[in-house]
Amino acid sequence: MNKFRDTDMQAVIGWILRAGVLISMSVIFIGGAFYLYRHGHTHVDYSTFKGVPDFVHSPGGIINGIFTLRGRAIIQAGIVLLIATPVIRVVFSAIGFVLEKDYLYTGITLLVLLIILASMLSGHAG
Repeated sequence: MNKFRDTDMQAVIGWILRAGVLISMSVIFIGGAFYLYRHGHTHVDYSTFKGVPDFVHSPGGIINGIFTLRGRAIIQAGIVLLIATPVIRVVFSAIGFVLEKDYLYTGITLLVLLIILASMLSGHAG
């Protein structure tokens, strides 16, 4: 049976980070293309401020916007994927430390993950 090596986990984490950035970049590019296709010809009035539409403030609105091919929702999904990439890296680091039986770093990594999740859940909407 092959023993798990630290370099194997570093390679997996590196692949996760690269894939996460490339996927999120692709999703944002596709969303930008849809947005420009639908709104590229409209005249912009800079005298009044119009914020982000309400449908991109909730996961349900983003998902619905993706299915209806709304560019802003697709761009928002790409940004969420980009933000999720380092969180996924922390999860895989914790798994790697468990496989290495390094319980001190497993605890530290789980504490970091707990802090990240608490920060995300304690945020407030609009």
